[in-house]
Amino acid sequence: LKDPPMENSNGSKVFHVSLPSGSTQEVVVPGGSRVVDLQDAAVKSHGHGPLRLVTEDGHILDPRNRLREESLAGGEYLTAVAEKTELVASAFAFVMYTSGVGHIEIWGLKELTRRQDMPRRIQEGSVKMLQLAATDHAFAAILDDGTVTAWGDRRYGGDCTSVQKELRDVQHLAATEEAFAAILKDGHVVTWGARFRGGCTRHVGKDLKNVQQICGNSAAFASICGKGHVVTWGDPDYGGDSRHVSDLLQKVQRIERSDRAFAAIRRDGSVVTWGDPDYGADITKVADQLTDVKQIAGTRSAFAAILADGSVVTWGSEKYGGDSSLVQDRLKDVQYIQGTKASFAAIRANGTVVTWGEQYSGGDSAAVQDQLKDVRQLYATDLAFAAIRADGSVVTWGDPHSGGDSRAVQSELQNVQLIRGSSTAFAAILASGGCVTWGDRLAGGDRVRKGHKSSQSWWPF
Repeated sequence: LKDPPMENSNGSKVFHVSLPSGSTQEVVVPGGSRVVDLQDAAVKSHGHGPLRLVTEDGHILDPRNRLREESLAGGEYLTAVAEKTELVASAFAFVMYTSGVGHIEIWGLKELTRRQDMPRRIQEGSVKMLQLAATDHAFAAILDDGTVTAWGDRRYGGDCTSVQKELRDVQHLAATEEAFAAILKDGHVVTWGARFRGGCTRHVGKDLKNVQQICGNSAAFASICGKGHVVTWGDPDYGGDSRHVSDLLQKVQRIERSDRAFAAIRRDGSVVTWGDPDYGADITKVADQLTDVKQIAGTRSAFAAILADGSVVTWGSEKYGGDSSLVQDRLKDVQYIQGTKASFAAIRANGTVVTWGEQYSGGDSAAVQDQLKDVRQLYATDLAFAAIRADGSVVTWGDPHSGGDSRAVQSELQNVQLIRGSSTAFAAILASGGCVTWGDRLAGGDRVRKGHKSSQSWWPF
C-alpha cells in the first residue's frame, strides 16, 4: 500500500514506519537519501535503536543502498524491527550478525570472507547465532541449539568436526590466536585448533570441571574453576603451565593477559602472575603496591592495574607501557584502561583520557587531547585507539595505518554504540544499525568505499 503524498513539495520522501512500540510514524528523509538515513530517522522517532527496516513483502532493506536502489519512491509502509548486533574481529576480518532479522555480513581478508566457505547451516538460515568468537584466521559461533560451528583456516580452529559430538549445550567461547575453547553447561571444556597453542587439554582434562571463565592469550588458556582455583593449558612458555604458582591461584575472580603471560586478580584484591617474565609475569618490583586491585589490562608485554582508590600500577616492558612514571601524577580517579600492543589509555572519572607507552602506537595522544572529553569507552587495534564520547562521536589516534586516522569517515561516525578492532582496522556500529569501517583495507577497513560494497552480506533467516 502507498498513501499520497509520496513526496513533499521540497522533494523529501515520506514513509509510514511501524515502530517496535506499536505506533506508526511518518518518517521524512531527503529524496537522494540512503536506507541508513531512513533508519536514522526511524531511530529518532522510536527513541532508541538499532532498527532494521522491512518492506510489506518481507524484503529487508540494505542500509548501504540508496532509496531508489531499493525501489522506494515514498509512501510505502515499512516495519522497523528492533535488533541486537554482535560484531567480532579476527586479525584480518570482521563478522557482523544482527539477531532481529538474521542478517550476516563478513568482510576483510578474502580467504576469510567467501560465503561458500561458511557452514551450510548458517547460509541456509536453519539456525541463529548466540555468540561469535575469533582466532587470528578463523571464526566460531554458538548456535541457538547449543552446538557450535566454525569456519576459516582449519589450522587456526576453523574446523571443529573432530569434536562436534562433544559440542553440546555450549555456553561460552574463548580463543587464543590459533585455538578455541568452549565451556559447556555442565562446566566441562572442549577445545580444538592448534594442539600446542591451546587446542588440546589432554594433560589437564580431568581438572577442568565446573569452569566459570576462560581467558586466552596468544598461545595458552587460563580457566577459573569451582570456587576460584585456576587450571591452565597450552604453550608452557606463554603461561600454559602454572604449576609453580598453583598454591597462590586460589579464590581467583578474574584473569587478564598479555601476549605471553597472565595476571589473576584474587578476591582479596591481590595479584598473581605467571608466564614469560619478559612479558609481564614478573611483578617483583611492584608486588607490594598491588593491593585492592579492581581491574587489569595488558599490552603485548606489560600490564596496568587500577586500584580501589583510582590510582594505577604498571609493570612489564617499559617500552610497551610498563613504565607510567611520566603520567603518574595524572593517573587519578581512573575508571577503565585499554591497551594496544604497545601502549595504554586510561579513562578518568571526569571523562578525560591519559595515555602512555610507545608513542606511535597510541601512547601519545597530544594531537587529539582537546577532543578527549566526556569519553565513555575505549577500543583498540594492535597500534591505535578509538574512543566513543558521550554524544556518540569518535576520536582516534595512534598509527594512522592501523585505524588511528578516521578523518575519511569522520562525518559518518555519529551515534556510535560499539567499536571492534581487528589487527589494523576498526568497525563501528551506529544506533541506526549501520556500520562504518576505517584503517587497513586488508584487515577489514574498507567494508564500504565510494559506494562500492566490499563485503559478503546476506539475510538467511
